[in-house]
Amino acid sequence: MGDSPEAGSGQAPALAEEQAALRRVAMLVARGARPEEVFAAVAAEVGLMLNVDFTSLSRYARGGDAATIVGTWARPGAARALPVGTQMELGGQNAHTLVFRTGRPTRIDDYAGASGPVADAARGLSMRSGVGVPISVEGRLWGMMFVAYQHEQPLPADTEARLAGFTELVATAVANAQARSELRGFAEEQAALRRVATLVARGARPEEVFAAVTAEAGRVVSADFTSLWRYDPDGAVTAVGTWGASSPYPMPVGTWLPFGGANVHTQVVQTHRPARLDRLDEDLGPEFAPSLAAGVRSGVGAPVWVEGRLWGVMIAASTGESLPADTESRLAGFTELVATAVANAEAQAALRASRARIVAAADATRRRIERDLHDGAQQRLVSLALQLRTAQATAPPGELTAQLDQVVGGLTGVLDELREFARGIHPAILADGGLGPAVKTLVRRCPIPVELDMQTRGRLAEPAEVCAYYVISEALTNAAKHSRAAAIAVQVLADGDMLRVQVRDDGDGGARLGSGTGLIGLKDRVEAHGGQFALRSTPGEGTSISAELPLTGNRVG
Repeated sequence: MGDSPEAGSGQAPALAEEQAALRRVAMLVARGARPEEVFAAVAAEVGLMLNVDFTSLSRYARGGDAATIVGTWARPGAARALPVGTQMELGGQNAHTLVFRTGRPTRIDDYAGASGPVADAARGLSMRSGVGVPISVEGRLWGMMFVAYQHEQPLPADTEARLAGFTELVATAVANAQARSELRGFAEEQAALRRVATLVARGARPEEVFAAVTAEAGRVVSADFTSLWRYDPDGAVTAVGTWGASSPYPMPVGTWLPFGGANVHTQVVQTHRPARLDRLDEDLGPEFAPSLAAGVRSGVGAPVWVEGRLWGVMIAASTGESLPADTESRLAGFTELVATAVANAEAQAALRASRARIVAAADATRRRIERDLHDGAQQRLVSLALQLRTAQATAPPGELTAQLDQVVGGLTGVLDELREFARGIHPAILADGGLGPAVKTLVRRCPIPVELDMQTRGRLAEPAEVCAYYVISEALTNAAKHSRAAAIAVQVLADGDMLRVQVRDDGDGGARLGSGTGLIGLKDRVEAHGGQFALRSTPGEGTSISAELPLTGNRVG
C-alpha cells in the first residue's frame, strides 16, 4: 500500500534538510577542515536533523579495549554531553562494544538491560535507547557514530540508514587528514634522512652521527626514546647513541648489557631480523630496570648491517601505545646511514693505520740507514783518512806528499757531505737528545734569523717527535729557499695530549700544497699520525704552517 499524500509531503522537507546537512559537512571536508572541526559539525548536524537528545563520534583504540569521544552534541535542556577526549572502556552489552565486535550497526532499544562501563555512563546521562553505526576508513574499522534518546520511544527504524551518509563523510575527512599527515611525515622523514646523510658525507665523527641519527629517527617515528647499540665480540651490546623526547634516555652512552632474555637486543642478534616487544615486563631482568622506571612499555628494533655483518641494532621505544606497524621499515633508512658512517669510519681508521705503518716503516728505515752510514761508511772513511795522514807523515817530501794531502782533503770533504746526508736522513741528535735539541740545531743552521718558542719538558712520544721535527725542518727549508723572508717564528707547545707546532715567516707567501715544496708529504705524514695539518699562505702576507699531533704514547725521560 502506498504512502499517503500527507506522508509524502512530510518526507520531502526532511529529505531536503538531510541533503542540506550533508552538503554543509561535505563542504567542510572538501576545503580540508581539521578533523575535530568536521567531527563537531557532524555531531551537531546529525542531532538537529534526527531530533535526538545526544550524538557522539568515538574512535576505537588500537588495541580495541577502549573508545575515545572525538565529537559530541546534546540538545539544549535535554542532555548533558560527555566532553571530547572522554575515554570509555569497552566490554559488556552496549552499542560501542557491539559495533566494535561485529563491525555492523547496532541498536539498544532499552539501556536498562545493557551492561558494561559504557552502559553505566549512558544510564548516568539518562539515555533510554541508542543506535551506533560503524565508521570505516580505507577498509578498517576506525570508530562509531552514536545517537540516543532520553525518552522511552525507541529511535526510528531508518536511523541507521540516515546516519550512513554522515559516516562516509567522516571517513573521507579522516582519510584526507591521514593522507596529509602521511605526506607531512614523508617530507619530514626525507628531510631528517638528508640531514644525517649530510653529516655522513662530510665525514663527521661516528659519535656525532650516532647522536644525530637517534634524535632524527626518534622524532620521525614519534618515539619517546631511541637508542643505537653496537654488538661486541664478548657477547654483549654497548649503547653508542641515545635520545629522549622529553627526558634523557635512561641508559646513557657507554651502557653495557649482556645478551639473553626476552628483549629486543637479543631477539635481533638471534634472528638477524627486526624485532618488536609490544609489552615490556619485569621478566626482562634487572639490567632493564631503568627503562621500566622511565615508563618504557614497548619497543621496536631494526638491525644495523655493515658490509655483510650484523654490527648493531637501533631501537625505538614508547611509554604509551605500541609503535605503528611500519616503525621497523621507517627505521631502516636510518640504519643504512649508520652503516655507511660506520663503514666510512672503519675504512678511514684502516687507512690511517696503514699510512701510520708506512710512515713508521719509513722512519725505521731512515734510522737504520743513518746508523749504517754512521757506524759503517763514516767510520771507514775516518779510518782511511787517518791511515793516509800516517803515510803522508812518513813519506819523503815531494810530489807524493802533495798528492796524499789532496786525497786526505777530498776524503774529509766526502766525510762532511756524508755526515750532512746522514743528518738529513734521520739526525742522530733527535734519537739521542729528543725534539728540543734537534729543533735548536735546525734553528742554528737556518740562514734566516729564527725566534724559537719551545714549550716542552722532557721527551715526548717518539712518533710525535719525529713528525714535528720534519714539519719544522721542511718549513724552514722552504722558507730559506722560496720565501725571501727576513724573520721566522717557530713555536712548539706540548698542551695536554696534543703537541702543537707552528712555523711562520714574513716572506712572499703564495705557497700551495702539491707545488713541489714537499708540503703535501708533510700533510700526509701528519694525518697518518692522526693529526691535523694547516697551511695559510696569502700572497704578500707570509706563510704559516701548523700541525696538531696527538701524544698517543707516554712521555719518556
